[in-house]
Amino acid sequence: MTDVIHLLPDHVANQIAAGEVVQRPASVIKELLENSIDAGAGQIKVIIKEAGKTLIQVIDDGKGMSLTDARLCFERHATSKIHAAEDLFSLKTKGFRGEALASIAAIAHVELKSRQEDDEVGTCIKIEGSEVTSQEPVVTPVGTSICVKNLFYNIPARRNFLKSDSVETRHIIDEFQRVALAHPAIQFSLFHNGSEMFQLPGSNYRQRIVNIFGGKTNEKLVPVEEDTEIVKIHGFVGKPEFAKRSRGEQFFFVNDRFIKSPYLNHAVVAAFEGLLKDKAYPSYFLYLEVDPKSIDINIHPTKTEIKFDDEHALYSILRSSIKHSLGQFNVAPVLDFERDHTFDTPYELNKKEVTAPKIEVDRSFNPFKENSGGSRGSSSGYRKENTGGSWESLYSGLQQKESGASSSELQHVEFESDEVTGNLFGSSAEKETGNTTFQLNKKYIVSTLKSGILVIDQHRAHTRILYEELLKSITVTAAVSQQLLFPLMLQFNSQEMSLLKESKESLEHTGFVFSKFGKNSVEITGIPTLISESEVAILLEQLLSDLENEVPESSFSQADVLAKSLAKGMAVKSGTVLNNLEQQNILNSLFACKESTLTPYNKPVFITLTVDELDKKFM
Repeated sequence: MTDVIHLLPDHVANQIAAGEVVQRPASVIKELLENSIDAGAGQIKVIIKEAGKTLIQVIDDGKGMSLTDARLCFERHATSKIHAAEDLFSLKTKGFRGEALASIAAIAHVELKSRQEDDEVGTCIKIEGSEVTSQEPVVTPVGTSICVKNLFYNIPARRNFLKSDSVETRHIIDEFQRVALAHPAIQFSLFHNGSEMFQLPGSNYRQRIVNIFGGKTNEKLVPVEEDTEIVKIHGFVGKPEFAKRSRGEQFFFVNDRFIKSPYLNHAVVAAFEGLLKDKAYPSYFLYLEVDPKSIDINIHPTKTEIKFDDEHALYSILRSSIKHSLGQFNVAPVLDFERDHTFDTPYELNKKEVTAPKIEVDRSFNPFKENSGGSRGSSSGYRKENTGGSWESLYSGLQQKESGASSSELQHVEFESDEVTGNLFGSSAEKETGNTTFQLNKKYIVSTLKSGILVIDQHRAHTRILYEELLKSITVTAAVSQQLLFPLMLQFNSQEMSLLKESKESLEHTGFVFSKFGKNSVEITGIPTLISESEVAILLEQLLSDLENEVPESSFSQADVLAKSLAKGMAVKSGTVLNNLEQQNILNSLFACKESTLTPYNKPVFITLTVDELDKKFM
């Protein structure tokens, strides 16, 4: 019998490893940025073309590599970070496995230029599919420059699975922001297709957050500080009134490494208990410093998930420290029913001297002495002069009018009375036409059918109606907009701004009018007729959240997501009182839709109860 087990060739093994480490262009940028940080870089520049599919270049001013290191760094499991298994439990660097560059070189064309400070010339190495094609000395500045071209050129199936340029760019921005937030002292810059997307100078943590997410973020941040034997916490949480409907601005960093932890996220949400609106998520930028021996970061290929020794203690410390910060900065409401605010001293009386009150008494006052006018209890200085009028004068002439009223005038007096209809649920005309509707629990519209009862969810029905109207407006005709008296200025981060620019044309078809697009702001001069000015910010925030989660590929699917999101935000909510005319309008418009049974999210719009089903209830 022949042997069936054999060793894989190195290039195949590298391609398999690349499948775990390099999932998309953003994975390459993450690995290269972490290598630059480990090299002690003070400035890092990232250049990408076509969302990283054509070119990814990372340039740093770190300590560079020697000729031997430049060749060895592309070998599997070649690393300068660990020497023994025990070193895995005392890691303070980003990369340590030695898989990143070997995996990248297996699936792309890679060009490395690097020079150390003591060397006169640097080294240039070109690799294609794990094979070194050239190696030569080159004049280059101190540091390292790595170009990754034609990603997945030798694995067409993986390349076909990549999303559109806009989607891949958003993933790249996510990874770039995570690394930049963890290292505010390093200067970062990002260029895409020749245009600058980010230029982040070296700063502190707060300034780095503001530089990435916009100037308005500064007023939303509440600092968090806690130092214990188990963990040292510092960072910021967002004020509850600025909570968003998406989880975009939620960042955990453990020893300057971005991580994802649903358990710690629950601790943050628990600290905000009672302060957030329904389906709102708090923003947070929290940096945790723990003993490297108490965590295991080698449980996931991308190192975004780690394991803690004592998660329960960490949970309690994190929740209490955030609660303390919210209370310390008067963000959390304090209820003190025994306090009387009337006793509070006004600020303007703070420096005023305290003087004893003076009481003036009229010692000649005699309550039992009658004055000349016959009124009791009055004395000189306190007696009101008789103005010649009395309360009886207010009713003078009233008796005359009453006595002069004729019986003929009284016959024309009309009195309000309840009309006796003779039935309980409306007129017989309404019964004959079958248009009788009423609202149940401010949520459902109930109408009659020949075969029974129709119960409609008013929010879902209106969502379906608006969805079809908006989809028609986006794809066929433009909707009418209402002009604002004063332009509305809204602030967004760079990623949200890019999504808005992509959706600008479709939004204009729905009724929005944009007068100006800035770097982190947009000016709106017109809005759809179905919404109010106060709802615009909430509606656009929900729309951006839906666009990020749905990640539409084509223009039609983007229009579909846009129509869904706007319809959901603009539809009449449960708990809204509707008059009979509005109920009839929703009923008629719903059954004029192409699809009246389901919402755009494939949920039922109405149910029917037949007479037979009702009869069974009474058996």
